[in-house]
Amino acid sequence: MKMSDVAIIRREVEVTTVPYGEKMNLLPGQEVLVTQAMGGSFSLNVMGNLVYLDGKDADAIGREAVQLPSDKVDVKKGDDIDEALVWSQLRTIYDPEIPVNIVDLGLIYDLGFNRLENNNYHVGVQMTLTAPGCGMGPVLVQEVEDKLKLFANIDQADVVLVFDPPWNSEMMTEEAKLELGLF
Repeated sequence: MKMSDVAIIRREVEVTTVPYGEKMNLLPGQEVLVTQAMGGSFSLNVMGNLVYLDGKDADAIGREAVQLPSDKVDVKKGDDIDEALVWSQLRTIYDPEIPVNIVDLGLIYDLGFNRLENNNYHVGVQMTLTAPGCGMGPVLVQEVEDKLKLFANIDQADVVLVFDPPWNSEMMTEEAKLELGLF
């Protein structure tokens, strides 16, 4: 896909305004500009306003849902956690305004795994936001929880937003800095 593509909304779909985090509906026939398509979700420009479209609704703009790492492996209930695979799944979540995933942005501070009585796992995540008042915080938190629960061996996923230490650009990986031209 080119950097920006025009798409026509094919069915009514709920989107989230960026950076405010408010819900709104787009109607069939409405023209949008796809400004970012990464990790399965989309950032759309709608009459000069940026909105976030969840990947599960990709068909609303004529796209197909992206396969996630959890779709590509045969994880069964009770299997041990593959931490590298969990990190790979988290790398499919992108900040809607920045073309870098939340792991490489340095937003994930801690990841913990606890085995439950049924042999599955509870995953705890401590993460931050690029700005404490960002309205997209609840959207990103929900996306992290939802994508972790796609693994058959994860029953619970809880994300706690923390702001100490405050995020800064030094927390990004070298790859992220290079992508954003910060070198």
